[in-house]
Amino acid sequence: MSAIIDEFVTRLHAKAEGAIKGTAKLVIGDHGSVMLSETGAQIGDESADVTLKASAEVFRAILDGTQNPVTAVLTGKLKVDGNQMRALKVSEVLTA
Repeated sequence: MSAIIDEFVTRLHAKAEGAIKGTAKLVIGDHGSVMLSETGAQIGDESADVTLKASAEVFRAILDGTQNPVTAVLTGKLKVDGNQMRALKVSEVLTA
């Protein structure tokens, strides 16, 4: 699997563990996707309560705190499909 996907699984596992209710999928450009749940982060492409799609650069900027997730959605850099409230919770986990 992609080194980029491995990087995001490593960066997100501890953040997501115990903090995510239900499931969320991060689609990272054309590299693949990461599933987030209360058990942490893992490589996967299952259906989820909410799907967030962006480039690896946008997700990195969100994780580093240099990109506000809401601003990213409003400017079209981050696409959200599914439960909007769950998306807000996921963004809180990403920026924690």
